Formats: sequence, structure tokens, C-alpha cells
Amino acid sequence: MSKIVKALATAVPLVFLVANSFAQNGKITVKGKITESTTGTPVAGATIQTNNNKATTSNDDGSFIIIVDDNIKNIHISAVGYENYYLKLRNASEYTIQLVSENSKLDDVIVTGYGTQNKKFIAGSIVNISGNELKEIPSSNFTQLLQGKASGVQVSANSGVPGGGITFRVRGNNSINAAVEPLYIIDGVFINSNNNVQTGMGGQTQTSPLADISPSDIEDITILKDANATAIYGSLGANGVVIVNTKKGKLNSKGKISFNISQGRSQALKKFEHITGEETGILVNEAAINTAKDNGIDPATITLPFPDPSVLPTYDRNSGLFRNAKSANYELNIRGGSDKSTYYIGLGYNNEESIVKPSGFERITARINYDNYVTKNIKIGTNTNFSRTYRNVSSNDNNPTGVINSAIFPRSYVPIFNADGTYNRAGSFDNHLALINNLDNNAVGWRTISNLYAEISIIPGLKFKSSFNIDNNDMFENNYSNTLIVAGIAAKGSASSIANKALYLTNEQVLTYVKRFGSKHTHDINALVGNTFNTVKIQNTSASGQGFATDNIKAISDAATRSGSSSRSEANLISYFAKASYTLDNKYTLDASIRADASSKFGVDNRWGYFPSAGFTWRASEEKFIQNLNIFDELKFRGSIGLSGNQNGIGPYAALGLWSSGYNYLETAGTAPTQLENRNLTWETTRQADIGVEFSILKKLLNFNIDFYNKYTYDLLLQVPTPSPTGFTSYLQNYGAVRNKGVEIAVTSNNIETKDFTWTTTFNISFNRNKIEKLASDIALGASGRNVSILREGNPVNSFQLYKQLYVDPQTGNAVYEDVNKDGSITAADRQIVGNANPNYFGGLTNNITYKNFNLNFFLFFQQGNKIMNMRDFFLVHGGTQNFIGFIPRQLERWQKPGDITDIPRLTTYKSNINENGGAANNYGGQVASLSSRYLEDGSFLRLRNVSLSYNVPKSVYQSLKIQSIRAYVQASNLFTITNYKGLDPEVSAQSSNQNTAGYDWATVPQPRTILVGLNVTF
Repeated sequence: MSKIVKALATAVPLVFLVANSFAQNGKITVKGKITESTTGTPVAGATIQTNNNKATTSNDDGSFIIIVDDNIKNIHISAVGYENYYLKLRNASEYTIQLVSENSKLDDVIVTGYGTQNKKFIAGSIVNISGNELKEIPSSNFTQLLQGKASGVQVSANSGVPGGGITFRVRGNNSINAAVEPLYIIDGVFINSNNNVQTGMGGQTQTSPLADISPSDIEDITILKDANATAIYGSLGANGVVIVNTKKGKLNSKGKISFNISQGRSQALKKFEHITGEETGILVNEAAINTAKDNGIDPATITLPFPDPSVLPTYDRNSGLFRNAKSANYELNIRGGSDKSTYYIGLGYNNEESIVKPSGFERITARINYDNYVTKNIKIGTNTNFSRTYRNVSSNDNNPTGVINSAIFPRSYVPIFNADGTYNRAGSFDNHLALINNLDNNAVGWRTISNLYAEISIIPGLKFKSSFNIDNNDMFENNYSNTLIVAGIAAKGSASSIANKALYLTNEQVLTYVKRFGSKHTHDINALVGNTFNTVKIQNTSASGQGFATDNIKAISDAATRSGSSSRSEANLISYFAKASYTLDNKYTLDASIRADASSKFGVDNRWGYFPSAGFTWRASEEKFIQNLNIFDELKFRGSIGLSGNQNGIGPYAALGLWSSGYNYLETAGTAPTQLENRNLTWETTRQADIGVEFSILKKLLNFNIDFYNKYTYDLLLQVPTPSPTGFTSYLQNYGAVRNKGVEIAVTSNNIETKDFTWTTTFNISFNRNKIEKLASDIALGASGRNVSILREGNPVNSFQLYKQLYVDPQTGNAVYEDVNKDGSITAADRQIVGNANPNYFGGLTNNITYKNFNLNFFLFFQQGNKIMNMRDFFLVHGGTQNFIGFIPRQLERWQKPGDITDIPRLTTYKSNINENGGAANNYGGQVASLSSRYLEDGSFLRLRNVSLSYNVPKSVYQSLKIQSIRAYVQASNLFTITNYKGLDPEVSAQSSNQNTAGYDWATVPQPRTILVGLNVTF
């Protein structure tokens, strides 16, 4: 059976062994009865065995009698689904034993939110992934490990920077202004998943605070997708819920020490390409000649920029930009338990270099999980994680003085160093080596994620649990630009310091009741009620200074001019919730829940939101007429509908009328209104319906899971434009709607299973269609003043609005664009939506093959139909319009003479044939200065995401060393990618700081190819 969930902390089976022990003729008679406290029903078939192999089993009513020799000191009790227990016989006449659920035997029990439920009866759409499935993939971020592992869950890295941002979407984008990230819960603690690194270099991509968690500590991950599963989390669950359970010890188990070490090397699959200095000179000359013709000047009368291009040198910048990056990972964990307590201690160190200098990521983690049964009815425990992260931060993407832009934008004949050995710069760009050698941007994070709980078993099946949770995230960032880089030259040194503190505090109480009634017709009840108090406190402090006596003095207090600012905020949430499910005869299940949330973010008149859900499950394979078909081993139909809310992503005082300082006059402090009050502001709500079917055939050789869903999010928290006489440009209101609907298919195939050889395959594919159903007006977004992304009613989020290039005229070499309004000219009114960044479908294929002591695992990830805005091509296939900026080889494919067939127009610096100010312009001309559909490319790809080969060393090799196991492995990630995208990497999103501007590639670090070797030893 496959592992599914961690030991159930809230449903610990108690076995009460009432044993009358007495000696008779050198024998001892032990009598007892075994029951299960979570349901109160007897445990039949449990094995009671002595250490001389004498054994018996419990009867249908749980009773047993075993006669043992009087020299026997231990009795071993075991039952399917529970951990082993060793009872030490003493003079006592009565023994009480607690057995804990064993992970490897509970393949049908799963976490569903504040509790557990038998998977066979769950009406919601839930995916569970064990830690063993994730260990084969090298990554510092556990969310990236889920890529392609769960249907309906889209995961992609925004760049190849270690510790960088991850885009994680469950069934599409639900919102526009509010957050679209799922709720993350680690051991019951609500996690802050907001980016809090604010690099002073102006970058667009985010870092990931979820990289603070060591993947090696994870036991399993459960993803709740539909409303029936997420509604119990109310306003927190609209975007899905990701529940992470970390590893724990086991009762009555000897301590185990496991040490894991791995070393890796990473390199770029592709690097930026340049043309030679001679080719650059030829192109610049050609642009000058064509420009002269366009202006009616005889080209023979002009002086060419480069009379002899062949003498121009070529300088390679890639060699100084990329590197073979190193990575190292060391992990030590200890786990075990006595008859009353369990423990897990995990220590980890991870260090990764980026393949583009000088970025890097370092993490130190320490985890302590401890549970103690104070009495047979009271359990207390804690799950605590400490981490320290260090990021060597280098801004790239949309930053003209970033390392990558400074390397690839200058023309290839421009030297890297001046004759005197100093750094040479071209135009507005810095010198990339100057940046690599002198960047001093460091972000250090300290984080504590912890919960402390107490659980009381009141009567069999009834438990009360109270917990106190904290997520405390401190990030300190210090940036210094010295006088050797552009950012510090004019200011004679520039420094900034930023301190961000995010504190999440949660207190929860949950009362659960699990009971089974009846024998001929069984009735199962699983119910809970509870409440939550949540407080979020954010504090930011920043300071900056310019003008330093020397680059060796970097403290802001020593700067000639200084400035600073600070802010703090607090938001509170109070919640009450209830959930119940009823199952009849293991066939029919009714499930319902409701949650009420009140948030301080909303207007005083609308702070409460109510989020109900309901679901139904029919296990048709239990019906006689289905069994008579002799087709299905398992067949289950399920359906659900419910509401969930969203308040994340808006400010803590979003509904209040706000005034701000800083509006000073004649050196007198002044204030002014900056936000209109909205007393009616309330919850953004998602209504979701889900229909699913699960079935197995051919003796469970093939297992299918299919879902159809429809999500409708209304009352969007949207900035709606307001009339100008109000003095404001927008007003936060509940207006607008977004719909996501789709199909998810997951298939598991147990291809071969013999003593020495096994082969399993898992495949999943997801289709999602996103549409803005209601919007007050178009919202144009983009970067550097180019409003390329558009939010428009009737279209998906992350749509691109561009001039549509039809072709390049073979006779003139001019680009021809579609005249949408048929007015005979190309203006801004002719821009149209020509694609979006959302894939039509995505998924993954995993094969796991075991032969004796060898294990081979390989994983393919794919997505199709998403578009990427190739900003590198826009700047470097510019046709001569950009001074000081070079070219890439694709520019060589331009039109040169009548009859040439190409999509790249002729070179010229003549003005654009597009007039974005609305004036008339011809529908022909030279290079387009504005973004057109020519730069929008298909981002579909198929990637061999990971290959892992491991070998379990035979025990005969190390028997005498008291070692339990030795496992050696080699892993390779991103070995190849099949794509038509012309950039370095199709898995990219350089504008990830805005959820509505996905799909930009702007000098972004690509995903590296990584080869890693490691060794795991357990004592």
C-alpha cells in the first residue's frame, strides 16, 4: 500500500488492554479486549504475539486470551493500520496501551482540513503527495517540487535564481486586485507566503519566502482544490489550500539517525547570443543607408558610421556572465519514540549558486517536532521550525543597469575595459563585470514557524484540541552601490537598509467527534466545530544615504545626506466553523460545512462573510449490480458546491478614508486625503461546483480520477475609476467577476509488479479556461510605460494587447499591420488582443522503475498554448532604432532586397509607422518602435524535469557497522527542453511582481541543468 498521510494527531486510536494475569503451572494467562477510541468499535483480527512466536488474534468483539510462559517479559501487539507496540509485562493486573496510526498502512485516510477522513468517502477534490515522491527532485523550494505532480495545480519558476519566486495557481487566477496564491498550512500553522525582499536595484521578479522550509522535513503534502474541501477555511481558501505535514517520530521505536549529503553542479542549457563586431557594423551602416533613402537623401552623399566594418573587434560577455554553479546540501535528522512520546529533530544546510553571477542562496534550518501523551487522554506537543536564509541579490529583468542587461545590450564591438584598465560603459548601461565584482546587495532572513497544542480525549471518539501558532518572519536587507558602478558614481556612494517584519499569530480551538454505529447497517459520523483568532502585524523600516567619504565606509549614519521612513499595520480575523459528514453502509456520504469570518479590513457594515459548502459521494462499486458487471474494482462518484472568500492582497485599512503626511508647504508639515472610505466594502467570493469520478479497473492495474469544475468569483475587490471632480482616480469597490472552468484527468498505472521488478506510471493533464466576466473598464498594464498587458471584459487575465503584424512586404521590406478600425492609418486604436500567458493545458508524466536494489525515476513536465512576450527580441532585434544597443543573430534575418521573404522588416531609423498619439500614419514603413505581435511567441514546451537513479546497498556489506541502510543516488534536472520559443527558457515570468502581467521574458536567468550526486546513511 502507498503512503498517504502522517499519523493522525487528532484521531489517535486507543487500545485498552484489560489483562488479568496470573501464574498457573509456570504459565501466565493474559486476557484483554481491544477497542478503537476514535469510533468505539472493537478491533478484530489484531495479532497478539509473544517473543517465542506464540500468537493469537482478537475476536470480532475485540477480545482475546493468550497463555504465555512465566518467563515471557513482552507481548507484541499489531493490527493493520496501527503502529506496532511492545507491552512489558509486570505485576500489574491491568494494562492500557495507546496505538498510533501507521502511515504506510493508511492508504485511505487523508487530511481534509482541521481533521481527517477516509479517502473513499471524501466528496471534495483533494490530491495527496508523499514526501517520497518529492525527494527525487532537487530544489530549495518545496512548492517547485509539486510541478506536474497534481492535476489542476500549475507551478512554474519565475526564473532560475535559487530561492526565487514561484507561480503557484490552483485552478487558475480567481482575482485581479486580491491575492491569487493558495493558503499554505504547515503543521497547522497559517504561513505568510508574501514576498518581502525589496531589492534596491529595481528588479521585477520576486523571491520566495517558502524557500525558508527544508523539503527534507516534509512527510506529505495535501492540496485542497474544490469548495467542499476549502470552504472550511472560509476567506482563506478561495485560491486553494496546501497542507504540509512534516515528519514525526513513532511510539515505541528505537532512535534512528539519518544523514544525507549531496553535491551538485549547474549550468545554462542555452546562453545569450551575439553577433560579431563586423556584423554589427554592417547592420548599422545598412540602417544609415535606408534612413537616408527614407528622407530623400542620396546614400552616396552620407558618411557611413563604419567605413570598414571588418576591422571592428568582437568582445564576448557571456564568459564573464555565466558560470558552472555549485550547490551543496547537508541534512541530519533523528527520530524515534518511547511508549508515551515521539520526537523528530532535523538539521539542514543548503547552499546554491546562481548560474548567472553573482546571485546565490543559503539556508540553515532546524526543526523540532515533539508529541507527548501526558496521560492516556491528554496529549501535548509542538512543531517548530527555525531558519536563517541569506540571499546575494542581483536585480535583472526590467532594469537597464542590471547585470544581464549590461552584458547583452552593448554592441559587440564595444570593449569591456578601457585602455587604462578601468571599466568601460556603453550609453546608459553599466559594465557587467563592474556589477558582478562590486554589487553589495544582501538580504538576511530569520524565521520561526511554530505551534504549541494540547489535545484531550473526552470520551471515545470525542476530542478537543487547542493550539497557538506563530509565523515570525524578519528580513533585513542592506544594499550599497559603490563608486565603481553607475548607481553609486554620481551620488559618491549610495546605501539603503530595509527591515521588514511580518508576524502571523493564530489561536484555534477544534472539537471533533468520530463515531460508528450499527453492525448490519453501519452509520459513520465525522463532525467538528471550532473557532480561529488570527492577527497579522506588518512593520517596515527603511533608511538611505548618499555621499560617502570612501567605499570602505558603508554605514548610512556616515552618509552626507540621509533619509528614512517607517510604517506598520495590523489586521485581525475572527472565524467560527463547523463541518459534518455522514456515511451509510460505506456507500453513501453526505458532507456539509459552514464558516463565518469577520475581518477588520472591511467596512464596519460588512465585516462578516458566510461560506457554506455541501458534497455527496456514492461508492457505486459497493452496489451488487455494479459488482455483477465485473468491470470495476473501485467506482466512486462525487459532487460538491460551495462558497469561499478572499481578503488577501488588499491593504489592512482598505475600507477606511485615509490621510497621508508629506504634503508640505513653505516648510510647514501638511496632510491630504489619499483614500476614499467605503463602509460597504466586503468579501470577494468564489462559488465553485465540482463533479468527479474515480475508478479502478483490471485488478487496479489502471486507476483514474477525473474532475469537472466551474469557479465563478464575484464582488471582486477592484480599484474602479472615479470621476475626476472627486480628486481621486480610483475607488476600491466590490465590482467585477472572473470565471475559471476546466477538466482534470489523473491516471495511475501499475504496469508490472514482481518480486524483483516493479514499474508504475502516473500521468495527469489539466485544462483551464479563464475569462473576465465583468469589469468596469479596461485596465492596461505593462512595464517601462508600455501597456502591453490588458484586462478586458470577455477575455482572460494576462492577455496581451499588441499591433498585429500581418507580414513584411517582399517588395519594400516594410512591416504591414492590421488596420482594425479600417480608417486607413495605424494608431493606438488598432491594438488588439493577440494571445495570453495562460496555457491551454499542462501536466506531468512520472515513471518509477525498481529492479532489486536499483530505482529509476524520471519525470516529464509539459504545457501548451501560453504566450511569452520576448522583450529581449524587442530590444535586440530593433532594426537600428535603438542607439548604443547591439543586435542578436535573429536580426540578420531582416529584409534586405526585393523578393526577400521574412518576418523582420528592413533596417532604418526612420520614424515608426505607428502613431500612438492618435495622429494619422501610413500602414507601412520601417522598423516598429512599439511592441507588435512579432515579439509574442509560443511558450509551449516539453521538459525532462528530472531523472533520478538510486542504489540501496545490500545489508550484507555493512552488517557489522550497525548501519540500517545506505542509499547512493544521482539526480539530473532539466536535461532537455523541446520548445519553439527563441529565448533561453520558456518557463519564465519576469514581471511576477504583478499577478496580471505574467509571460514576460526580460533578461531573466534561465532554469539551469543540474547534475547532483548524494549519499544517504541511516543508523
